[in-house]
Amino acid sequence: MRKINEAERSIVKTYRKELWSAFVKGICQFDMIQENDCIACCISGGKDSMLMAKLFQQLKRHGKFKFDVKYLVMDPGYNEANLEKIKENARKLEIPIEIHKTDIFQYVTTLDKNPCFICARMRRGHLYRIAKENGCNKIALGHHFDDAIETILMGMFYAGQYQTMMPKLHSDNYEGMELIRPMYLIREADIVRWCKYNELDFIRCACKFTHDDEEEHFSKRKEIKDLIHQLHQVNPYVEKNIYKSSMNVNVSQVISYFDDEGSYHFLDQYNKENEHE
Repeated sequence: MRKINEAERSIVKTYRKELWSAFVKGICQFDMIQENDCIACCISGGKDSMLMAKLFQQLKRHGKFKFDVKYLVMDPGYNEANLEKIKENARKLEIPIEIHKTDIFQYVTTLDKNPCFICARMRRGHLYRIAKENGCNKIALGHHFDDAIETILMGMFYAGQYQTMMPKLHSDNYEGMELIRPMYLIREADIVRWCKYNELDFIRCACKFTHDDEEEHFSKRKEIKDLIHQLHQVNPYVEKNIYKSSMNVNVSQVISYFDDEGSYHFLDQYNKENEHE
């Protein structure tokens, strides 16, 4: 790989607009970080979370207010080769990681239904716990723009609902804790370009369910990725329009919706209007 200072420089120079500016814009637009926050930068070992760690290091150097970051690796049961790869990349990129071991992979491989969903839930729970034990009030995940728009379509096509991957959330189970996604406005293709430019190679999911390329080929998320790619050939603005749709919802033009306070149906208001005539 290129030298560490070249990898860091490429974030704020070569890919300034695509990575650095998008990172800062997302944090500011969604008010993700406040002064004196202690943030757990959650590193899985993949390209997204490793880049997020480098972006946080740059933000601490050049940011306008004081906050702290801890670089936490929650080991769900990586094999020796993958764990060593994470450690090697952290050394190369000068990321001071702390590794916390769990047995999540061992448990989910015994499940017949929804192993990936349960794995994600368990990993999230462990991250909150580890972050809180380390004095953090926020956890940062490396989900990017493409993850967000794919989630919108996956909900529509496979769950029959419209929902978004929110840029930040309050924890339901850990009081005072928040989840933030500071790479929310960064495109995956630009992350890949940065990796290739710096000759970096990172692990993938690393569990048995994604070791087989055929398994990955038939995943629901890849189906959505392929669909968006096909639509892009016809409409180059399709990704931006999917994203913008989550900010332009007119509730008077939907059949029904619900929130924490109750459910609403368009006929409720429709019939009331008819009574007044």
